[in-house]
Amino acid sequence: MFTGLVQQVGRWLGAERRGGGAVARIACAPWPDGPFAPGESVAVQGCCLTVVAATADGFEADLLDETLRVTALGALRPGAAANLERALRPSDRLGGHIVQGHVDATAEVVSVEPAGRDVRMRLACAGAEARYVVYKGSVALDGVSLTVSAVPAPGLFEVNLIPTTLAATSLSERRPGDRVNLETDVLGRYVDALLAAPAAKPVTMDLLRRAGFAE
Repeated sequence: MFTGLVQQVGRWLGAERRGGGAVARIACAPWPDGPFAPGESVAVQGCCLTVVAATADGFEADLLDETLRVTALGALRPGAAANLERALRPSDRLGGHIVQGHVDATAEVVSVEPAGRDVRMRLACAGAEARYVVYKGSVALDGVSLTVSAVPAPGLFEVNLIPTTLAATSLSERRPGDRVNLETDVLGRYVDALLAAPAAKPVTMDLLRRAGFAE
């Protein structure tokens, strides 16, 4: 589990097929709270990956074919910036929102325009994911926790990027036509699933008697 606050921007060195799967290589500076350990989870561009090897200047992580199919990781070029966040600890501040690192789909950047001191980014996403994107709700784009500032039409939404976000994440490199990893709010998905589930049978005295709880 993550919070969507990028802790460091590393560099994507590439991915290679190995042993029937794929392994990603990411370079990054040393972490203040200690090196990575094999087996730990790290969000890379918003994708929860498992560290399989760590070095002083980066780490390697396994990539599922499903991950390459659903996310934009496969489109990253060697040297591209990569947002990194280590897994959330119970004692950490939840400064963003609950982010699982389970990318739902990719969204396409439609426009990037100045908005005062900020930048307004408009994105398009498929209808299946668009239903979970709501005005003032939370989304994670390439692992960055953001608030939806507008939903101008079905399948379109906007976020505002403050200078700090632009300086501290890879979103500053995104241009129209690029695809970003999109994770919608997991709470909305649970609510949607519960509302769609068949209604439970009401508890009646007859039901209690048949179950042996009443005479």
